[in-house]
Amino acid sequence: MSTSQPASPANPDRTPLIALKNKVVFPGELVSLVFERESSVTALNTAVEQDISPIFVFQKHPEHEITPQDCYEVGTKARIVRVWRMPEGPMGALIEGQERETLTHVVEEDGYFQTEYEPLPQHPADASDAKVEALMRHIKHVLRDLINQGMSAPLGMLNEVFSEDIEAGRLVNLTAAVLNISNKEKQSLLETEDVFTQLQQISYYLAKEKEVMEMEEKVQQETQKQMGKQAKENMLREQMKAIEKELGGGAGGGQEQSEYAELEDSVENSDMPEEVKKKARKELARLKKMPPFTPESSNIQNYLEVLTDMPWGKKDQTSINLEEAQSVLDEEHYGLPDVKDRILEYLAVEKMNDKPQGSIMCFVGPPGTGKTSIGKSIARTTGREFCKVSLGGVRDETEIRGHRRTYIGAMPGRIVQGIRNAKTSNPVMMLDEVDKLGADFRGDPSSALLEVLDPAQNKEFTDHYLDVPFDLSDVIFITTANELSTIPEPLLDRMEIIEFTGYTDREKLEIAKRYLVPRVREQSGLSEEILSFTDNALLRIIRRYTYEAGVRNLEREIAKIARKVAKEYLTAADEEFSEKISVSQVNKYLRGEKYEETLINKKNEVGISTALAWTPTGGDILFVETNIFPGEGNLNLTGQLGKVMQESAQAAYSYIKANAKTFGIDPSVFKSKDIHVHVPAGAIPKDGPSAGQAMATSIVSALTGQPVRREVGMTGEINLRGHSLRIGGVKNKVLAAHRAGATTVILPKANEQDVQEIPQNERKKMTFVFAEHFTDVYDVALEKDPSSVQDRPSGQSADRRQAPAQASEE
Repeated sequence: MSTSQPASPANPDRTPLIALKNKVVFPGELVSLVFERESSVTALNTAVEQDISPIFVFQKHPEHEITPQDCYEVGTKARIVRVWRMPEGPMGALIEGQERETLTHVVEEDGYFQTEYEPLPQHPADASDAKVEALMRHIKHVLRDLINQGMSAPLGMLNEVFSEDIEAGRLVNLTAAVLNISNKEKQSLLETEDVFTQLQQISYYLAKEKEVMEMEEKVQQETQKQMGKQAKENMLREQMKAIEKELGGGAGGGQEQSEYAELEDSVENSDMPEEVKKKARKELARLKKMPPFTPESSNIQNYLEVLTDMPWGKKDQTSINLEEAQSVLDEEHYGLPDVKDRILEYLAVEKMNDKPQGSIMCFVGPPGTGKTSIGKSIARTTGREFCKVSLGGVRDETEIRGHRRTYIGAMPGRIVQGIRNAKTSNPVMMLDEVDKLGADFRGDPSSALLEVLDPAQNKEFTDHYLDVPFDLSDVIFITTANELSTIPEPLLDRMEIIEFTGYTDREKLEIAKRYLVPRVREQSGLSEEILSFTDNALLRIIRRYTYEAGVRNLEREIAKIARKVAKEYLTAADEEFSEKISVSQVNKYLRGEKYEETLINKKNEVGISTALAWTPTGGDILFVETNIFPGEGNLNLTGQLGKVMQESAQAAYSYIKANAKTFGIDPSVFKSKDIHVHVPAGAIPKDGPSAGQAMATSIVSALTGQPVRREVGMTGEINLRGHSLRIGGVKNKVLAAHRAGATTVILPKANEQDVQEIPQNERKKMTFVFAEHFTDVYDVALEKDPSSVQDRPSGQSADRRQAPAQASEE
C-alpha cells in the first residue's frame, strides 16, 4: 500500500477513508458509530455531500494519531443510512457494510484521508459440499445455545442467520459482527479470502465462547451457593443467641447489647437537634432488629458513630484582642504588611459582630510565601481550632458533599470530616489549593463548594452521608491558591482576594535569621554554638542557590548544610566543635552555584530583549530572541507559545511593518527576509499578552542592528497602533527583574500607581519608565544613532515618564 503525499489535485477515483479505533465493520452489518476526530467528520461530511460510500478501516494502534501507515490494508465499503450531530458534541452515523475492499493508495488531502481501492477477491464455499453444510449447521446450533445462555445479538440479525437459505459468506459476516473476540481477530477474519476457512474460524471462536460462558455460569452458581451458606450461618447464630438468653445470657449477646447501649447513651446525651436525634433513634431501632455480622448492620453502626462524634453545638470560647493579634502576626511572620492589615480588619469586624463576617478570605500567591502559616496564626489569635482540608487534585463532588450510604465504603465529605476531627463547630478551616480542583464525569467539586462558602446557605449544609443539616455559619473559611485563572467565576465571586507577593532578598534574609535557621537547627538536633550563619552567607544562598518568590528552597539548602554539619560534629575528634558558616563555607557544603548573581545578559545584544513574566510560583524573566534571514517575508514563532502570546507577537510585527520608516527600516525587508521569534525554555508552555512590547523591541533590534540594553526589563501589551496597554502582576514582575539584576523597568503608563506596592528599598534601586506608546519603549530600550530614526507619525509622543531613583512613599 503506497502512502505518498502527492501535490496534485484530489483524484475523483478516490473515496473518503475513515479509520475506526475500536470497531471492525463487516459486509451486511448495520451499526451506529460516533466520530470525534476532525479528519473523520470531514470525510463523513464529504461522503454525504457527494453521495458516495466511504471505506471504513480498523486502526492498528488506536492510542496513536492516525497516519496512512497505521491503517490495515483491508476495509469495508459502507452505505451511510443516516447522519446526526449531537448537541455540543461529536457526530454520529448509522452505516451498513457492503463489500470488502483492498486499499491500494492512501493519501491525506483537504483535511481527511482518501484512498484508491480494489475489491478483495473471495473464494465462495460450495453449498453442496457436506463439510460446508455441516459447519453451517454447527455454527447455528452453537449460536442458538449461546443466545439461550445470555449472549446478546440484534433480533433482525438472528432471524436472517437462522433462515434456511442463508449463504455461507453472509453467515460468516453476520456472526463475526457479534462475536466476543478481539478486533485484531475480527480483522483477520475480514482479510481471509476463503469462505470455508472463515467458517472454520467462526466455529472455533463460538466453541471457545461457549466454554467461557459455561465456566462463568458455574462460578455464579458457586457464589450463590456460598451466599446461601452465609445466610444459614446467620440464622444459626440468631438461634444460638436465643438459646443463650434462655440459659442466662451469653458473652457474645451481652457484648452486642453493651455496644448498642453505648450507642444509645451517646445519642441521648449528645447536643444534636431534636430532628437529628429522632433520625438517630430510628436508625438505632433498625440496628437492634438486624442480625449481627451483616454488612447493613455494620453500615448503620458506623453511621451512628459518625453522627454522635459530630460536635453538635460545641464551640470554642473565642476572644479577639487586636493588639495581641498584631503581636502574634508580627512574631510568626516577617513582612506582609498589607496582608496583616487586612486580617486585623477582618478580626475587628468579627469582634464587633461577635460572629464571623460573611466574606471568605482567599490567600493567593506563590508557594512558600506564608499562606498556610497565616491561617494558623488566625486560629491562634481567635482561640479557635485549626483544620486544613487539601483540595489539590480532587475531582469527585462526593469528596466535598460525602457519599450516600447506599454505596459500599461510603464516608462523609472532607468538610464534615474536618469538623469531626476538630471536635468543635467553629474552627478556622483552611481549604488548601482551591485552584487545583478538577472536574469529570463524577461531578464538579467547585460547584459543591458554592454552598459551603455561601454564608446565606451554609447554615444548613447537608452532607450526603449524614443526610441531616449541619450549621457551618460559625466556621471561619480561608482558601489558598497559587493562581486565580483556574478558579470558576461563581466560586471566585464568593471570596475576597488577598495577594501574597514574593519576598525581596532582604526580607528572605530576615526570615532565614528569625525562623528558618532556628527551625532547621531544632530539627537537626544542633545548638547555636554548633551551627550559625553570617548574613553574607545567607545572602549567598539566597542569590546563588535559590531563585524563587518564597522561601521553601532556601530552607532546603539551609537544611542540607545542617545535615553535613551534624555529620562532621559526630565524627569530629574535637569536643569544642563549632561551625560559623561564611561565604566560602557555603560553597564548600553546597558545591556548585546554581544561579549567577545577575541572570540578565552579559552584554547588550542585537535581537535579544528581556521580558518580565508572571507565573503561579512568582515573577520571572524571559528572553525574547529574533533572527532574520533571506526568505519570503514569513514570521515564525517558537518556544511553545500559547495562542494569546502568538497573537501578541503578530500584533507587534504588524505594527512594526506598518511603521517601518519610523524606525529606519527598509519596508522591502518584509518581503525578502524571514523573521524568527523564539522564547527560550521551549519545554515550558507560555501564554499571555504582556510580552508584546518585548517582542516588538526584539524585532526592531534585529531589523535595525541596534543592540538592546541588557539592564532594561519590560512588560506591557501592544496593540496595532503601538499603544502600551495595562497588564497585571506588576509587583511580582518588578521583584523578578530586581532579582535578575535589571536596573530599569519599562511599564505601561496605566500601571504607574502599581509601583507604590513595591517595597521602598527595592524601588529606590530601580528606574521606572512609564510608556504610553512603543516609541517610548524604543527610546529607552535600544542603543541607537539618533539620526537613524525618522520623524514619528503625528499623535505619537516622544516623551516618557520616568520614576526618580529615590521614589517617595506618596
